[in-house]
Amino acid sequence: MAALRPVSPIADLSDPGATLVPAALRCWRAARDAGAPVQQRLHKLLAPARGAMLAPAFDSLLMLYELALGRRLVAGQSAALSADERMLLGLLDGAGVQGGRFADTGAVAAMLDSAVRSTRVLLARARRGFGGAALPC
Repeated sequence: MAALRPVSPIADLSDPGATLVPAALRCWRAARDAGAPVQQRLHKLLAPARGAMLAPAFDSLLMLYELALGRRLVAGQSAALSADERMLLGLLDGAGVQGGRFADTGAVAAMLDSAVRSTRVLLARARRGFGGAALPC
């Protein structure tokens, strides 16, 4: 029997969640680079879209994603998505950690897989709040 694939929280790039994910990665990267409080910046970004509960989830997810890659995450510029943003969207869309190219395939990858699943659940729950909201950071 084939496993059922859950409904994607970010089915395609027209979905506001597909805009929110790269925005969260970019906000996280900018805050980390500036030595600013990351969760506070993420909260400011996500709260107007009724996604404040996603701030700690994205912080953990992105920290584990970076650890699993074994290098700094690369944020995209303007409308162009970076390879890291595209892979993150794929992970959250159901590709799973096994589909990525990670330096760590052990404990960190297992924790990343858990963080991906948790973030997917929270994205799906908050999805109704994303429509048309501005994403300042």
